[in-house]
Order: sequence, then C-alpha cells, then structure tokens
Amino acid sequence: MSGGVDSSVAAYLLKESGYDVIGLFMKNWEEDDEAEYCAAEEDLAYANGVCKLLSIPLRTINFSHEYWERVFSNFLSEHQAGRTPNPDILCNKEIKFKEFLEFANTLGADFIATGHYVRRGQQNRKYTLLSGIDNNKDQSYFLYTLQQNALKRSLFPLGDYLKEDIRQIASDLSFPNHDRKDSTGICFIGERKFKQFLSVYLPPKPGEIRNLEDDEVIGKHDGLMYYTIGQRQGLGIGGSGEAWYVADKDLSRKILYVVQGRNDPYLLRSHIYANQVHWVAELPPRLPYACQAKIRYRQDSQSCTLSRVGSGTLKVEFDQPQWAATPGQSIVLYDYDKCLGGGVIVNAMEPNE
Repeated sequence: MSGGVDSSVAAYLLKESGYDVIGLFMKNWEEDDEAEYCAAEEDLAYANGVCKLLSIPLRTINFSHEYWERVFSNFLSEHQAGRTPNPDILCNKEIKFKEFLEFANTLGADFIATGHYVRRGQQNRKYTLLSGIDNNKDQSYFLYTLQQNALKRSLFPLGDYLKEDIRQIASDLSFPNHDRKDSTGICFIGERKFKQFLSVYLPPKPGEIRNLEDDEVIGKHDGLMYYTIGQRQGLGIGGSGEAWYVADKDLSRKILYVVQGRNDPYLLRSHIYANQVHWVAELPPRLPYACQAKIRYRQDSQSCTLSRVGSGTLKVEFDQPQWAATPGQSIVLYDYDKCLGGGVIVNAMEPNE
C-alpha cells in the first residue's frame, strides 16, 4: 500500500474477491528525509485512510538498508561507469518481489499483491508474465527479472483493467487518493533535480563536449554521469542548425560526444548486445529466434531476432534500426503479450562496426 490509487484499488478488488487482505506500507529511503523531498508521511496517511475505509489492517516496514545496498549502490556505480541504469527494475527484483515476499512469509501470507498493470498466466507448468490490457500503463517492462517462485506467489489485480476504470472505482468508493497524481522519478526516492541529486553522491568530473563528426571541441560538461544517449536538453551548445544530441562517451578521456540532428545515423542501431539475461519461464526453443523487443518503457514492441554471442551474452538484431539504444538500460523481450525476459544493454555497436 504505497498511498497511491493503484495499490489502494488492488486491495479493494482482492477483498471483494474473498481474500483476507493485509496492507503493507514500505519505507525504503531515509538518506535525505527533509520537507522538500520526503513524502513518506503523506503517503502513509493516504494508505492508512484507504485501509480504514476497507476495514483492513495496515503494517509498516522499513527496507531502507536493503534498498541502499541492493538498489541505490548499483545506481551510483552504473552512473559512475558512464551507463544509465534503471533502478525501478532492480527495485522490483530486490525489494518488492524479494524482501516484501520474505516479510509476507513471516505474516503467514499465501500471496503478495501489487498495483502493477500486468497479468499472470500459466504455460507448460510454468508461470508466465503477460502485458496488462491497458497499453498506456502496461508495466511488464519493469518486471522481466521476476523468478518463478515470486510469480507463483504474486497477484496482479489490475492487469485486466484500464487506468481510467481504476480511478473511477476509487472515486466511487470515495478514496481520498482517487485523483492523486501518479508517482514519478527514481523508485522510492521520487522526483529530483537529477544533476543536483547525483552530485551529492558522485563528485563531478568536468570534460569536453566534442562533435563526433570532426572531433572539434564545441563545449564543456560537468560530468559524463549527468548525460544519457539521445539526450538533447542541458547540453549548453548554441549555434545555428538542428539540435545537438548525446551520441557517445569516452570515460578515459572524459569526453562527451554529440551529433547534430535527431536522425543522425550514429544514433541508430541495427543490433545491440545484452548481458545479465533472464528468462521469465523458459528459454526460447531455438536460436536464432524471432520475437519482439523494447529498449525503453512505453516504446512500441519492435520486431527482432535473437542469437547468442558467448556465455551469457545475447545479440538482438532489429528489423528496423532503433534510436538511442542506451548502455545500462534494459532490453525486454516479448512474444506478443507474453514477456519472455530480457537483459541489460552493454553496448550498441555502429551498423558498420
């Protein structure tokens, strides 16, 4: 029970289905709890109000240490290495579907449930992860790392609903959070001025901004960790012509390479490589294997072919070149509405390599 509308309606739907429901509020961040950022008290108040309306108990637990050790430290090290991590994916793996599940065991719970817009299925005696029916809210991209033991014990009451239906249910029930804005920003940390926030934990390392086409110095940057592939805002490069986009990084020389124009060929990739590969239910029956993939959340699924390159590394070749494939982000694989699994992008080679 996060205090948001999704988990609140999920609790209601479970209770209506006959489950004995216990709410659990997790606090996972304490590093800079101050009035400007800390919304935990407000979140807890909303969760408590909904639980009272539903006549269900609410428990609270603090996973701040686990979050720091398993999620945030990785977030920092990845940025330090010049990559762009996705902490929401790791948070789901290590906190929501590990620590939360283990705590639920101590309560004697049969299942855990969340407000994610996904569905659970079964095939060949394995549990599968299916996209939510609301294409605008489907969150399977963030859950591709789930293990079978977690899927077996997880319920997703919202997977068959549209977001607008969930808000209507909350409004009809007079939930105090029925029109509350959805949470955004870093998982459990919230919206931040990213550059300012990151500089608290990682010292800035300034360097040059160079035009990738001719290696000409055209600006200065405060640190490669503040930029991601395809980024347009915050470069501070003037001049005429099309906008500039981040295209590459040279960590050893602290150089940020940029190109002019969104359609510059260097921003397009016909294939990428990924490691830390995880399959939700089972491996593809054969390789090469035709399926679909997303290299970012809310992207439409893209047709591709999988092949293996070395131990634990997957090569993904796209039918159409993809824009701004970003090391550190996840590529998530699908067979239409079934999430097969995914991996972390390690590099995105030039089409001519």
